[in-house]
Amino acid sequence: FAEFNPQSLADFNATMLGDHSGHMRMVISYWDMAAALVNDGAISLELFSKSNGEHIGVFAKVELLLGEIRASYGPHYAASLEKLIDATPDGRKRSAAARERIKAIRAQVAARQTKAAQS
Repeated sequence: FAEFNPQSLADFNATMLGDHSGHMRMVISYWDMAAALVNDGAISLELFSKSNGEHIGVFAKVELLLGEIRASYGPHYAASLEKLIDATPDGRKRSAAARERIKAIRAQVAARQTKAAQS
């Protein structure tokens, strides 16, 4: 999932139809299911938030494409996850911050790879 960073619906589709489709679907559906448990009261938001944060990073990877993804794959794609993010204090801000951290990490990795290739 670390390599899954779609910038467009075409990127999302390439993963959905590619070799890592199962991995991507498993991660997103897992966190959507976990979110449904919180949304329906099986686990309190407070308890869930104390021990989890990965769902925010997962949501950050698809958030900006949700409209297009839902138009292609159905209106309920990651709906429970989105509902949980919206119920989480500063959820959208945390998602945006996660996106920026992911971008910075990817830039650092790319710089290291470029430097290693030049050595």
